Amino acid sequence: MLLLLSSTSSSSLMQSFPLKFLCAVQGQGESTHRSTNQKPKNYIVQDEKVLRRKLMISVLVSTCVFPTLSSHAKTKSINPYNEKRVLQQNKNIQKQNNAPDDFPNFIREGFEVKVITPDNYITRDSGLIYRDYEVGTGDCPKDGQQVTFHYVGYNESGRRIDSTYLQGTPAKIRMGNKALVPGFEEGIRDMKAGGKRRIIIPPDLGPPVGPSTFFSSKQFEVFDVELLSIQSCERRVIVGFYSDVVCT
Repeated sequence: MLLLLSSTSSSSLMQSFPLKFLCAVQGQGESTHRSTNQKPKNYIVQDEKVLRRKLMISVLVSTCVFPTLSSHAKTKSINPYNEKRVLQQNKNIQKQNNAPDDFPNFIREGFEVKVITPDNYITRDSGLIYRDYEVGTGDCPKDGQQVTFHYVGYNESGRRIDSTYLQGTPAKIRMGNKALVPGFEEGIRDMKAGGKRRIIIPPDLGPPVGPSTFFSSKQFEVFDVELLSIQSCERRVIVGFYSDVVCT
């Protein structure tokens, strides 16, 4: 019991125990006074003070001899997070996956992910991160317009997951119809024709995950995008109720 004593419990003992001893001393003092009538009344008060002083000393000694266990001693020590070591491991994995030389690093600690990029990357309020290699010329695409682009997609370890260059055909999509991953559409919305950009898409702006999708878990996705052209589109009615969209 003494091993679990704390400064708070000691003070409570000092308040409760003297009262019990006081009753005992008063009872003993009264019986002795009645039987002998030799001790004065202030003798009882002196005995009370002596008992209080002894109890105070005993409590102080017990707390010094048996100190309260620190909360740090009850918890397991955690090794410091070695960020440098993890960065080197990531670079080795990226090298094996033939990732680009300036590929970003992702350090996971529990559910938190730290993205490490050079200073020339820009982070938006939405969490999207990007870097322009070439700005391009002309206007940015608007809703309803068709964009034609090449891209290469990577996962966090730098492994290539898709490439229109390898497919031999660029991708074409109309802006504003929610056909693209939210982060991807946000990343190319302010690009210009001829521009080249790397887009780092956080999980909140990424594709849906699950057995029926290509992605099995929520991770950051990296895309190198080359915007080839921007075309305006209009709907054309041919015969009756038949119509199509022509982009030029």
